[in-house]
Amino acid sequence: MTVSSPSDSSPSPLLSSLLGLRTAPILDAAQRQALAQELMGRLAACDWFTVGVMAPSAQAAIAALRACESAQGWEPLQAESELLVEGPVFLKGNQRTGRFLLRSETGLGEGLLVGGQSERHPEVTGTWGPLPLDFFG
Repeated sequence: MTVSSPSDSSPSPLLSSLLGLRTAPILDAAQRQALAQELMGRLAACDWFTVGVMAPSAQAAIAALRACESAQGWEPLQAESELLVEGPVFLKGNQRTGRFLLRSETGLGEGLLVGGQSERHPEVTGTWGPLPLDFFG
């Protein structure tokens, strides 16, 4: 995927084109819709999920997590510890455990990663993103 600017008229990106990006690209409405449709199809084949959020603050990371949970109809994950983290963070959530961990992390890009898991059908597993932090919001 080549996203050079918000006015780029390239075809809608595929989830696979996001793999390896350091930061989520700027997406127009058509690109968001195409990615959302592809992601929903992939998530439907999975049994449980993980979420990774690279964000400039704990508040931004938690907001992205909550928007994702709400959009997917998932039960909200609970924090493993106090949320007294300042500056850039990485949030790692696991639907199977029902928990998320937030840690200070500098040097990361910005975006949301969604991982689909299936023990019965390992061929459907994968991690998709980075998606913009407001992808589900």
